[in-house]
Amino acid sequence: MAPKDEKPDGFNVSRRNFLKSAGVAGLAASVVGAPEADAQAGVAAVGPGEVPVRLMVNGKRVDLMIEPRVTLLDALRTRADLTGNKRGCDRGACGACTMIVDGRAVYACSTLAIEVQGKQIRNVDGLASGASLHPVQQAFVDKDALMCGFCTPGFVMASVALLEKHPNPTPEQIKKGLDGNICRCGTFSRIFEAVSSVKGVSRG
Repeated sequence: MAPKDEKPDGFNVSRRNFLKSAGVAGLAASVVGAPEADAQAGVAAVGPGEVPVRLMVNGKRVDLMIEPRVTLLDALRTRADLTGNKRGCDRGACGACTMIVDGRAVYACSTLAIEVQGKQIRNVDGLASGASLHPVQQAFVDKDALMCGFCTPGFVMASVALLEKHPNPTPEQIKKGLDGNICRCGTFSRIFEAVSSVKGVSRG
């Protein structure tokens, strides 16, 4: 009796082994063919060295020379001297780096600077108007919604994004809007109180 995987014509390949080899071959072909596909699509490869990147930050143009792998957080902190937002976990979990891009709160530590060219970027450095604090910043001061302050810039930016979308947020909307930010000092109740007290925040 012939072995289980042996075929009558002598082609000794099981269906399982065939599928495995076909899958590996297909993956290899897709990887090898990726640059060629990009070339055909007209996509120009950049890097790995520094390339020119133009950002719109707090209403001002910022021209940088950075590697494509540089995050928005590092680009602004190390190249544009906008150090208000902090690096916390560096993996998109704590929210200390939160900025607003085209009206949406994003983790700047997980966003490549080169990907947000042409978009409107706001970080905490651009909120105040001269000596006048943004209403959210003032509320954090009035309600004593900070302790060490390390997470505060991210909470402020997340709160601004929330209030621009929901000028009079419900408690549930506040909780959901800030659930991506962590305060290790535990001042959540005062942060909640500060955000609840802000009224009439206009977009931008």
